[in-house]
Amino acid sequence: MVVNKSKAAFRTIAEVAEELGVATHVLRFWETKFPQIKPMKRSGGRRYYRPDDVELVKRIRDFLYEKRYTIEGVQKLFKEKGIKAILGEEIQKDFFDEAAESVELNEQGRELILNLRNELKSMADELGAALAKVNG
Repeated sequence: MVVNKSKAAFRTIAEVAEELGVATHVLRFWETKFPQIKPMKRSGGRRYYRPDDVELVKRIRDFLYEKRYTIEGVQKLFKEKGIKAILGEEIQKDFFDEAAESVELNEQGRELILNLRNELKSMADELGAALAKVNG
């Protein structure tokens, strides 16, 4: 079942596999053959594909299944032309740049972030003191 997510949302390997019509083990195999595929990995090794990763594996699938390239042929194409030439200039840009530019915080948001920052600093200080005791 595909959930309607925004284009900017990260997707699990199962969601990407379903969208592309391939098995999850195929995506994991492609990761070994195409170092350009770099999904984020969280605890337990769970993969999260960024929008650029999804676009890249779509193109790989199209080259392999529609245009009948071999894996070596697609690798050679990526090496000779580069990913940007194949996928366009938007690929591999920092996904968070646009979002960060458009964020405006109200006073409550700024206060929340300041409190979190202070709390994290305090925790870091406590951890540093604890480590100093342990290391003697």
